[in-house]
Amino acid sequence: MDKLIPSLPTPLQELKNEVIKNAGVQLYIKRDDLIHPTVSGNKWRKLKYNLMDARLGMLNTLLTFGGAYSNHLYATAAAGNAIGLQTIGVVRGEDFKERMTPTLRFCEEQNMILHFVSRQDYRLRNDPEYLNQLSRQFNFPYLIPEGGSSHLALKGIAEMTAEVDKELGFRPDYYAVAAGTGGTAAGILSSGNNVLAFSALKGGDFLKNDIMNLIHDNNVIGKLDLQTDYHFSGYGKWTPQLIDFILRFKNEFDIQLEQIYTAKMFYGLFDLISKNYFTPGTIIVAVHTGGLQGLTDEARQL
Repeated sequence: MDKLIPSLPTPLQELKNEVIKNAGVQLYIKRDDLIHPTVSGNKWRKLKYNLMDARLGMLNTLLTFGGAYSNHLYATAAAGNAIGLQTIGVVRGEDFKERMTPTLRFCEEQNMILHFVSRQDYRLRNDPEYLNQLSRQFNFPYLIPEGGSSHLALKGIAEMTAEVDKELGFRPDYYAVAAGTGGTAAGILSSGNNVLAFSALKGGDFLKNDIMNLIHDNNVIGKLDLQTDYHFSGYGKWTPQLIDFILRFKNEFDIQLEQIYTAKMFYGLFDLISKNYFTPGTIIVAVHTGGLQGLTDEARQL
């Protein structure tokens, strides 16, 4: 694991502007985007105990799932290559075999085997029979769910909240986080903290059940507030309004966001703050979950 040594603890930075001041809240950003050059943000924390478990079980191959722009596939490929594990990525959409994205090209450069499946087959990614079929096909690898969101991932995410407790000296009222598969939100909840989760997907109400299912056997959990109105037309989609927000955020705070997850979360968070959603005195820690490898050129300030 030496080549995956992270920069810990990641910085905790207070954000200040007139919107925050007028609402009477305190807002911090947990800079998990700085945790590792290629295995960034929540992906490093989610993979940590999965990789340790694979090593403990003497398994030398990882198999996981993701789309053509998946931060999780990117991180898993980089992590596996760094510590000498073979990786297999089950990719949603056979059409991407002929039009490789920069993310998929990076995965191949990291020696990940890409297995393209139809969108219909990809929907079976949590079906036990389908998983058994894949397992036999690839000689029984270590299976990691889409997004790395397993029960082992929760332990890694919970360690982030312990860092924040030490950095702040107390527990914040809320963590704000983007939600794709819900694993990061579940990990924070499992540590007893309250979570404000912003769905990056259209129709993301189902995430509540997914998140709670991940922590079903945990007796000490925080409260979940799931926001589903800030998806900007759906997963992997964005508008000029969101790109403009990214550029303004970078200009104001000198922090780069990306358009798939973090910008949607911060846009929604600032919108709620401006509408006095929070009681004055509320302390919020927003988690920068990385993913800058997927940043579109129009959102990048040169």
